[in-house]
Amino acid sequence: MRPRPGGLLRRITAGADTVTVEVRDRSTAPPLLKPWARGEPSGFGWPLVNQLASTDVRTHHDGKTVTATLTTAPTGRP
Repeated sequence: MRPRPGGLLRRITAGADTVTVEVRDRSTAPPLLKPWARGEPSGFGWPLVNQLASTDVRTHHDGKTVTATLTTAPTGRP
């Protein structure tokens, strides 16, 4: 995941069956799931992350922290 401008990669951790990436930025606005638009150079990252990983968004007084955890266990998603 690439944080928004002003964002910071906080942590990457690996467990036996998981990899977790945590990023933080100064915006309190949540990431948007929007349809992919042909010819647009951006906007597909957050939907892709949500397809591959479980996600959590926590807002706080000075921005938000987004966590994505990828697991080797089957997700039940196509």
